[in-house]
Amino acid sequence: MREKIVHRATELFLSLGVKSVTMDDIANELGISKKTIYVHFENKTQLVEASTLEVFEIISQGIDAICQLQKDPIEEIYDIKKLVMEHLKDEKSSPYHQLQKYYPKIFSSLRSKQYRLMEDCVADNLKRGITLGLYRDNLEIDIISKLYFTSIMSLKDKQLFPLKHFSMSSLMNHYLEYHVRGICTPKGLEVLTKIINNQN
Repeated sequence: MREKIVHRATELFLSLGVKSVTMDDIANELGISKKTIYVHFENKTQLVEASTLEVFEIISQGIDAICQLQKDPIEEIYDIKKLVMEHLKDEKSSPYHQLQKYYPKIFSSLRSKQYRLMEDCVADNLKRGITLGLYRDNLEIDIISKLYFTSIMSLKDKQLFPLKHFSMSSLMNHYLEYHVRGICTPKGLEVLTKIINNQN
């Protein structure tokens, strides 16, 4: 039952926003009493934390699976973007922003986990891209990794990029093209052009 509660709560949080969804909403969706939820979670904060961890673990496993394929590094970046967007449902309900505002401790923990995951993934991607001649060989990997992470996180800033003007999918596509064009060789540019053309 605990897994069912977390799974349904996660879907509701992503679709409607963490703030909007009540324990009553989750109980009604599952056809159970609110007391049943409280058997497994003392309060909503614990449930939000469990849901956040579930999404992170699912995305982490997906990213690991993509990285293990050792695909073309540029293609890998776009595959990861696609995976993340599928799980976060284009972030229409601003779950990340709401987490930051209403559950700062959970947000801080999540951000640390995301950074550790992304740092290793991006560094490996950059090294392979350089080896394959797709990225410039004079890149400072540590600096680029940190720039990549902070830039991706800034896309979630709803003051900078309000949802009514920018979709997360469009923002990600524009940023990834910006990122890859800044680090790639002419050979890498050919790969990027093919990927962009196939998206249109």
